[in-house]
Amino acid sequence: MTSTDHATVTSSSVFRLSWPMIVSNITTPILGLVDTAVIGHLDHPSYIGAVSMGGLLFGFLFWGFGFLRMSTTGVAAQAVGRKDGDELRAILCRSLLFASMVAGILVLARTPLANSGFDLLSATQEVEQKARLYYDIRIWSAPFVLFNYTLIGWFIGAHSVKATLVMTLMINMTNIILDLVFVVYLDMRIEGVALASLIAEGVGVVVGITLVPSVLSRYTGRLNWLSLLDLKKITSLAGLNADVFIRTVCLIFAFAWFTNESAKQGDVILAVNTVLLNFQTLMAYALDGIANAAEVLVGQAVGREDPQLFWRTVLLCGQWSAIAALLFTLLYAVVGQSLVELLTDLTQVRELTRSYIRWPMFLPLISFWSFLFDGIFVGATWSKGMRNSMLISTMLIYLPAWYVFLPLGNHGLWLAFTLFMTGRAITQAFIFYVKKLKDFNIVTTDTG
Repeated sequence: MTSTDHATVTSSSVFRLSWPMIVSNITTPILGLVDTAVIGHLDHPSYIGAVSMGGLLFGFLFWGFGFLRMSTTGVAAQAVGRKDGDELRAILCRSLLFASMVAGILVLARTPLANSGFDLLSATQEVEQKARLYYDIRIWSAPFVLFNYTLIGWFIGAHSVKATLVMTLMINMTNIILDLVFVVYLDMRIEGVALASLIAEGVGVVVGITLVPSVLSRYTGRLNWLSLLDLKKITSLAGLNADVFIRTVCLIFAFAWFTNESAKQGDVILAVNTVLLNFQTLMAYALDGIANAAEVLVGQAVGREDPQLFWRTVLLCGQWSAIAALLFTLLYAVVGQSLVELLTDLTQVRELTRSYIRWPMFLPLISFWSFLFDGIFVGATWSKGMRNSMLISTMLIYLPAWYVFLPLGNHGLWLAFTLFMTGRAITQAFIFYVKKLKDFNIVTTDTG
């Protein structure tokens, strides 16, 4: 099997792992920008709100199971570090089987899930009606989405970031092209955006499955079907998945709360905040490329019990994450308002964004820490640390801050969100300091 020796881990090594992930990740918020742009140029802000609300529900339903990506990456990277090709194959199969079960549940329970979700959201009747049209089509992409999460996570852990790049580009470029065809040329509006996502996710599964054999050819081994039933490994994976699930639900809740409180302030504020959140999303997906490199290298370090690889990875990924965050802040300072005007031609929305644009402009300098630590924690499978940090930041910082700053209106909402990201960085840094990979007495399952 291939592996990464700590002596060769340099900035160039991190870049070789990062750039395919940055390119593939950046296409996802670009897709979000295209969604916003094609809808934002329709004749009412309710269309933007509907896509935002529909996306919010699928954030809970799909992104909530993002643990399929993260937990698969961590354990796969550790298998690569141990040079265990048999287990690398078993990890993929276990994760795909789990994804199949979850997807089946989501499809079968689609109606009560929709009713419960919309009952909790504070949207106008017009926005909710359009959002339900979006939901009724896109829910059928559940099996494709969860399979894609699993395949992408496994490719990253198997040190095959170019396979991830090909797969992600195919999904997002297909989606973007179909967005333009369905919405702009065929005037399908909300239905067109949803159908484009459904088809694109299906394309992603086909592409991903065709790439698996070429990746496996690099790692000697065979699939032991009995090992799929190894109770200890199943229990360990279930524990990782549960912790990361709780962490992810908290993160989704934070964004859902932000969107819901935006909607309470009216369709225009909802549209303004939806547009401005694209700034944070664009930056997050780019910095996640560096975090993905940390996942691979930290996971291999844990598998190999190589402290030099671990610390070198932390320092280099931290350095480049900080530089990238500064560049995003400078970029938004220069072209931020132009980006807003590209996304919507609604005069009221354009003008109001000027009052709030400084919040997402400076968020990269705060947010990059938590993205970096996420990469480290995923690779080391410190799942409980990820869970606890997010619980503290959401329940003890974000929500109390919102109620304290409620009189400030939308500025108070952005301040609470900024404190949430600050809390994530501080709590993760503390957990990292305390654990320090247990002075490199390595365990592959987080115990506290």
